[in-house]
Amino acid sequence: MKQNGKRIAVGMSGGVDSSVAALLLREEGWEVIGFSLHMFKEGSRCCSIEDVNRARRICDHIGTRHYTLNVVDRFMDEVIEPFTRAYAEGRTPNPCIYCNRQFKFGVLLERALELDCSHIATGHYVRIESRDGRFVLREGIDSSKDQSYFLHRLTQEQLSRAAFPLGSWKKPDVRRVAAERELPIEGARETADLCFITDAGPAPLIERFHPDVRREGEITDTEGRTLGTHQGIHQFTIGQRGGLGIATGERMYVKSLDPAANRVVVARRESIYARSFLIEDLYWMAPPADGTISITCRIRTRYRQKPVDAEVTQKENGLWHVETLTPVFAVTPGQAAVLYDGDTILGGGWIHSTIETRANMDDSR
Repeated sequence: MKQNGKRIAVGMSGGVDSSVAALLLREEGWEVIGFSLHMFKEGSRCCSIEDVNRARRICDHIGTRHYTLNVVDRFMDEVIEPFTRAYAEGRTPNPCIYCNRQFKFGVLLERALELDCSHIATGHYVRIESRDGRFVLREGIDSSKDQSYFLHRLTQEQLSRAAFPLGSWKKPDVRRVAAERELPIEGARETADLCFITDAGPAPLIERFHPDVRREGEITDTEGRTLGTHQGIHQFTIGQRGGLGIATGERMYVKSLDPAANRVVVARRESIYARSFLIEDLYWMAPPADGTISITCRIRTRYRQKPVDAEVTQKENGLWHVETLTPVFAVTPGQAAVLYDGDTILGGGWIHSTIETRANMDDSR
């Protein structure tokens, strides 16, 4: 992507990936401008003032300008509040996907265009290419770092302006370049989890916005037998094993959450698998042919989960039915289900609910 004289914005978190991405583009002839989003004040792991200051030092080191965009209030309205509300309603959301579309490739791109940047780059491990007049995303070469799952809702306009310098890189090579170029990344942290959640987990943040969720309720098995009590369903998610506070003599996992009854239902691991579920608000990055109501693809229902073969069929009311070839562990309402053709993203939607069938537990052990 040598572009002598062309100007590109780089979203910089102060971490090794975005820093090396900026360095590589600088060395390829781009005029690089570093941008950092200050999105959260308390305990953030990628968008705090400390991270912004580190990104500024890195830009000074490689000889580029740096700007900070304060979007704390908007991030609170568009990401934090919906996140806490979903948890209070018994769903497990994935705010990173919203953040990428609305902020990293939304607010940041808008500002970059105002400064005459032609493209925006990030340190995501994903590849982009043009096919049949449309842009599509492919998984990154480093399967252990691939982040295509989080970018499946980017628009064609956003993709037309996007660059991902690390898509064909392996993480050890990125670290090696950072060390060789002596990038000042001391104190940078990996953001493998939600950047605004502290070591105490999401519960304190949820209770701050929805204090009424902290109330005692029952933990039962699938037969309705009471096994213990809890202090709020917001402290649980589907597939969770630790922290249940019950003793049954066998390993139990969260199977479902009932916000109306304030109940947590647990079961043995083999009961947490599903082969049949519904997704909503399906967004197509690579749309199927007109009139297509059923496709065969691979599907991933969690980041880092190994994709499985599936049949996805259109239903009424904007829902799509997914039937997987093999059972999937802990299919969780609110999480994203992302569809792939080989290593290429087709699109993705939000898990609406699972469908209980006899086949759900086949081969689940």
